Amino acid sequence: MMTPGTKALDAAGVAYRVVSYDHDPNAESYGQEAADVLGIDPASVFKTLLATLDTGELVVAIVPVGGQLSLKALARTAGAKKATMAKVVAAERSTGYVAGGISPFGQRKALRTFVDHSCEDLPEMFVSGGKRGLEVVLAPADLVAVLNATTAPIGHAS
Repeated sequence: MMTPGTKALDAAGVAYRVVSYDHDPNAESYGQEAADVLGIDPASVFKTLLATLDTGELVVAIVPVGGQLSLKALARTAGAKKATMAKVVAAERSTGYVAGGISPFGQRKALRTFVDHSCEDLPEMFVSGGKRGLEVVLAPADLVAVLNATTAPIGHAS
Protein backbone atom coordinates (compact mmCIF):
# COMPACT_ATOMS: atom_id res chain seq x y z
CA MET A 1 0.00 0.00 0.00
CA MET A 2 1.68 3.17 -1.20
CA THR A 3 0.72 6.46 0.42
CA PRO A 4 2.54 9.81 0.47
CA GLY A 5 3.81 8.69 3.90
CA THR A 6 5.36 5.42 2.70
CA LYS A 7 6.76 7.15 -0.38
CA ALA A 8 8.44 9.75 1.88
CA LEU A 9 9.98 6.98 4.00
CA ASP A 10 11.21 5.17 0.86
CA ALA A 11 12.74 8.41 -0.42
CA ALA A 12 14.48 8.92 2.95
CA GLY A 13 15.89 5.38 2.81
CA VAL A 14 14.44 4.48 6.21
CA ALA A 15 13.78 0.89 7.28
CA TYR A 16 10.12 0.40 8.16
CA ARG A 17 7.35 -2.13 7.80
CA VAL A 18 3.68 -1.69 7.06
CA VAL A 19 0.94 -3.30 9.15
CA SER A 20 -2.67 -3.06 8.05
CA TYR A 21 -5.93 -4.10 9.64
CA ASP A 22 -9.64 -3.82 8.92
CA HIS A 23 -10.59 -0.41 10.27
CA ASP A 24 -13.96 -0.09 12.02
CA PRO A 25 -15.45 3.29 11.02
CA ASN A 26 -17.36 3.30 14.33
CA ALA A 27 -14.21 2.98 16.47
CA GLU A 28 -14.03 5.65 19.17
CA SER A 29 -10.25 6.00 19.04
CA TYR A 30 -8.41 5.02 15.85
CA GLY A 31 -5.08 4.67 17.63
CA GLN A 32 -6.51 2.54 20.43
CA GLU A 33 -8.29 0.47 17.78
CA ALA A 34 -4.92 -0.18 16.10
CA ALA A 35 -3.37 -1.29 19.41
CA ASP A 36 -6.33 -3.57 20.21
CA VAL A 37 -6.68 -5.15 16.75
CA LEU A 38 -2.92 -5.66 16.33
CA GLY A 39 -2.51 -6.87 19.92
CA ILE A 40 0.27 -4.43 20.77
CA ASP A 41 1.04 -2.24 23.77
CA PRO A 42 -0.76 1.13 23.34
CA ALA A 43 2.43 2.81 24.65
CA SER A 44 4.10 1.93 21.33
CA VAL A 45 1.26 3.25 19.14
CA PHE A 46 1.38 7.01 18.55
CA LYS A 47 -1.24 9.37 17.20
CA THR A 48 -0.42 12.30 14.96
CA LEU A 49 -2.17 15.50 16.02
CA LEU A 50 -2.04 19.05 14.73
CA ALA A 51 -2.13 22.10 16.95
CA THR A 52 -2.15 25.82 16.32
CA LEU A 53 0.19 28.01 18.35
CA ASP A 54 -0.83 31.52 19.46
CA THR A 55 1.62 32.76 16.81
CA GLY A 56 -0.64 31.22 14.16
CA GLU A 57 1.87 28.47 13.34
CA LEU A 58 0.50 24.99 12.74
CA VAL A 59 2.63 22.23 14.33
CA VAL A 60 2.55 18.44 14.51
CA ALA A 61 2.47 16.63 17.85
CA ILE A 62 2.98 12.87 18.09
CA VAL A 63 1.92 11.24 21.38
CA PRO A 64 1.03 7.73 22.61
CA VAL A 65 -2.59 6.75 21.92
CA GLY A 66 -3.11 5.77 25.56
CA GLY A 67 -2.53 9.34 26.70
CA GLN A 68 -3.28 12.89 25.74
CA LEU A 69 -1.37 15.81 24.33
CA SER A 70 -0.49 18.46 26.89
CA LEU A 71 -1.16 21.69 25.00
CA LYS A 72 0.71 23.66 27.70
CA ALA A 73 3.81 21.49 27.35
CA LEU A 74 3.62 21.66 23.55
CA ALA A 75 3.34 25.46 23.59
CA ARG A 76 6.27 25.77 26.03
CA THR A 77 8.42 23.39 23.95
CA ALA A 78 7.54 25.23 20.72
CA GLY A 79 8.36 28.62 22.26
CA ALA A 80 4.78 29.86 22.31
CA LYS A 81 2.47 31.02 25.08
CA LYS A 82 -0.52 28.92 24.08
CA ALA A 83 -1.52 26.04 21.81
CA THR A 84 -4.96 24.80 20.79
CA MET A 85 -6.00 21.76 18.80
CA ALA A 86 -6.16 22.59 15.10
CA LYS A 87 -9.55 22.46 13.44
CA VAL A 88 -10.03 19.21 11.50
CA VAL A 89 -10.45 21.04 8.19
CA ALA A 90 -7.17 22.94 8.75
CA ALA A 91 -5.34 19.72 9.65
CA GLU A 92 -6.67 17.91 6.59
CA ARG A 93 -5.93 20.84 4.27
CA SER A 94 -2.37 21.23 5.56
CA THR A 95 -1.46 17.53 5.58
CA GLY A 96 -3.42 16.20 2.61
CA TYR A 97 -4.68 13.36 4.81
CA VAL A 98 -8.10 12.51 6.28
CA ALA A 99 -8.45 12.89 10.06
CA GLY A 100 -7.87 9.54 11.73
CA GLY A 101 -5.35 8.67 9.03
CA ILE A 102 -2.92 11.58 9.27
CA SER A 103 0.63 10.33 8.91
CA PRO A 104 3.54 12.40 10.19
CA PHE A 105 5.30 11.52 6.91
CA GLY A 106 4.56 12.85 3.43
CA GLN A 107 2.44 15.79 4.51
CA ARG A 108 1.74 18.52 1.94
CA LYS A 109 3.56 21.13 4.02
CA ALA A 110 6.57 20.44 6.23
CA LEU A 111 5.58 21.55 9.73
CA ARG A 112 7.63 21.69 12.92
CA THR A 113 7.13 18.36 14.63
CA PHE A 114 7.26 17.41 18.32
CA VAL A 115 7.27 13.83 19.60
CA ASP A 116 6.59 12.71 23.15
CA HIS A 117 9.90 11.67 24.72
CA SER A 118 8.45 8.29 25.78
CA CYS A 119 9.27 7.07 22.25
CA GLU A 120 12.97 7.08 23.19
CA ASP A 121 12.41 4.06 25.46
CA LEU A 122 10.92 1.94 22.66
CA PRO A 123 12.68 -0.36 20.18
CA GLU A 124 10.02 0.53 17.60
CA MET A 125 6.93 2.68 17.34
CA PHE A 126 3.74 2.54 15.29
CA VAL A 127 2.35 5.65 13.55
CA SER A 128 -0.27 6.14 10.86
CA GLY A 129 0.87 5.25 7.38
CA GLY A 130 -1.52 7.78 5.86
CA LYS A 131 -4.76 5.84 5.79
CA ARG A 132 -7.12 4.56 8.47
CA GLY A 133 -6.17 0.93 9.16
CA LEU A 134 -2.59 1.37 7.96
CA GLU A 135 0.33 1.69 10.38
CA VAL A 136 4.04 2.05 9.71
CA VAL A 137 6.46 0.59 12.23
CA LEU A 138 9.94 2.07 12.60
CA ALA A 139 12.69 2.93 15.04
CA PRO A 140 11.92 6.13 17.01
CA ALA A 141 15.33 7.56 16.10
CA ASP A 142 14.46 7.19 12.40
CA LEU A 143 11.13 8.99 12.87
CA VAL A 144 12.87 11.83 14.70
CA ALA A 145 15.61 12.08 12.05
CA VAL A 146 13.30 12.00 9.01
CA LEU A 147 10.95 14.59 10.49
CA ASN A 148 13.72 16.67 12.08
CA ALA A 149 11.50 16.40 15.14
CA THR A 150 12.04 17.61 18.70
CA THR A 151 11.46 15.06 21.49
CA ALA A 152 9.99 16.46 24.70
CA PRO A 153 7.53 15.52 27.48
CA ILE A 154 4.40 16.69 25.61
CA GLY A 155 2.06 13.82 26.48
CA HIS A 156 0.43 12.72 29.70
CA ALA A 157 -1.67 9.77 30.80
CA SER A 158 -5.37 10.23 30.25
